[in-house]
Amino acid sequence: MAISETDLIHLRRAVAHAREAADSGDGPFGSVLVDAAGVERFADRNREASTGDATRHPEFEIARWASAHLSPEERAGATVYTSGEHCPMCSAAHAWVGLGRIVFAASSAQIAGWRAAHGVAPSPVAALPISVIAPGVPTEGPVDELVDEVRVLIEHAVGGR
Repeated sequence: MAISETDLIHLRRAVAHAREAADSGDGPFGSVLVDAAGVERFADRNREASTGDATRHPEFEIARWASAHLSPEERAGATVYTSGEHCPMCSAAHAWVGLGRIVFAASSAQIAGWRAAHGVAPSPVAALPISVIAPGVPTEGPVDELVDEVRVLIEHAVGGR
């Protein structure tokens, strides 16, 4: 499936949440959950630094919220738009709750490369593609129109280290 103008609208919202996270001192990641009818149902941003909880990724919060508020059919028909490709923890949560398609602006490999170029130590969890962790989940990304915007957010966040 190709990236549509509607996909770009939702993906830009995810990037806006990433910018909000960065402005609050958290890692620059944001995500949006959209149902099959195109209605935004839940959105969040990274909250690791502000809470001290390294599991407070927006994609993980979406999986928790969806599990509690959507039927299995609604989850399967939903799309998660996210500024950065899911980490393995979030990929697994996404698959375990039965969410549908994922659209990401920047890949985990791109993000790891940008961080490494600034001398940041690798994450404690391998930067594996979603397809390795959750092979049944359809994914789209990276999205060229937004890669540079995400790169700037990542580089700004790590540039002060």
